[in-house]
Parts: sequence; structure tokens; C-alpha cells
Amino acid sequence: MRLPSRTLPLLVAAAALAAMVAGCATPPPANDPDALADFNQTNDPLEPTNRVFYAVNDGLDTVILRPLAVAYKYAVPEVVRTHTRNVLDNLWGPVALFDDMLQARPRRAGDSLMRLLVNTTVGIGGVFDVATGWGWPAHDTDGGITLALWGLPNGPYLFLPVLGPSSPRDATGFGADIAMDPLTWIGKGDAVVALGWARYSIGAVDARAGVLDTLDKVKAQALDPYATIRSLYQQHRQSQIDDARSDDRTTVPAWFAQPRRP
Repeated sequence: MRLPSRTLPLLVAAAALAAMVAGCATPPPANDPDALADFNQTNDPLEPTNRVFYAVNDGLDTVILRPLAVAYKYAVPEVVRTHTRNVLDNLWGPVALFDDMLQARPRRAGDSLMRLLVNTTVGIGGVFDVATGWGWPAHDTDGGITLALWGLPNGPYLFLPVLGPSSPRDATGFGADIAMDPLTWIGKGDAVVALGWARYSIGAVDARAGVLDTLDKVKAQALDPYATIRSLYQQHRQSQIDDARSDDRTTVPAWFAQPRRP
């Protein structure tokens, strides 16, 4: 049986999780409360193994992904990159809708549904983001956020090969999203597989191009780029979860006053 095109990252992640069991950091002694508090706050008991995977990823990024992202940003006009990103986001629309529904966020689910319908039709397959201008803006949602809202603990910080910063909860959510993605299972043949890999590859290059300046600055200025990336990821992830948790809008008509978000 041929594996879906997005399955390889999951297999890599599973192998990485197994390898991390042997690479745990030793907690500071109890008589050093400051060091112990810092250890608990970073939530990185697998740091030795995580740093190995970070070094591997950084090498691959330096040799392959960053040069591709630089070439992509230089050769492809910004308007084309924007339309490409719109199409990729639209293809992920059904998964976003499923996650919003599983999170019991009706207004977010409504936004995702309308974005999918409007951008697929009026937006010509998602090339144009018409929905945002019509009052249905995009928002962050995925399987990891869903599991967080269900109360599943985050678990330790992970740096996974290929996938980068993550956690057991986010890795599980990523797998669930792939399982819910209709494009994972619809269609057969080499052409479908090739399109799936093209979608994944273009998405990775586009995402890397979007953080070129940020990562270059981190690597050039941070005393410990690994620790800086870990901190930025954890803060950003918590912000996404907090936004989803606080979005308690209901499905009342637009002419009624909506609950004010903090």
C-alpha cells in the first residue's frame, strides 16, 4: 500500500520520539531551587537529544531549505507568493473547520466554513482571499490547539527532525489533522502522490521564506539560538491556545452585540 504523501513526517516524528527516551537531561538537585525552577520553566527534560536534532535540522536548513527559500523569495514576485499561500491555506480549510468544531467554537467554525466556501468559489480555488474582506478573517487553529482545549497536558518540549519545535500534544494533533485531511485519502495514482508532495514541499519553502529575516537575526544575535527558538515557540504556542480559549463568541446574528473579547 502506498502511504499518503504527508505520512513520512509522522514516521520521522515517531522514530524521533523513540530515540528521545534515551536522551534525557538530569534535573538540578533539590538544594538548588533557582536552577530547578528554571529547569521546570523551560520544560525541556530531553534537551540533549533535542539539541542533536536541532543541529541536524540546522545543517539541512543551511544547505537545502534556506537557499531554496532565498531563491523562492527572490525569483517569485510577492503577489504570486501571496496567492500561493492563499491556495495552501484554502486546501487546509476542511481541517481547520473540523478542528473549530471539535473545539466547540461555533463562530470560529462559521468563519472557517465561510472562508472555505467563499474563497473556493469567488476566490477561484483559494487564489484570492475574498473572505477576509467580507468579514470572515483567518485564525490559528490545529489539532494541537484542539487537544489543549480538551485539557490534554502539553508534555515536554520536543525538537523533531523535519518538523522542528513541537511537543507530544502538538505532534499528536498534527497526526490527527493529517488523518482528517480529505486530500490524504482522496484519489490514487502517481499524479495524486506527486501533487501531495508538491503541496507539502511548496508549503515548507513558503513558510521558511516567511521567517528568513527573523531566523537570520536569531542565529546572528542570540547567544544560544536553540534556547531562543524554544522560548519563542513556547510563547507563540501559548498565545495561540489562549486566543482560541478566550474566543467565546456565539452564533447570534451580526446585528446583536457580541461578547467583548479581553
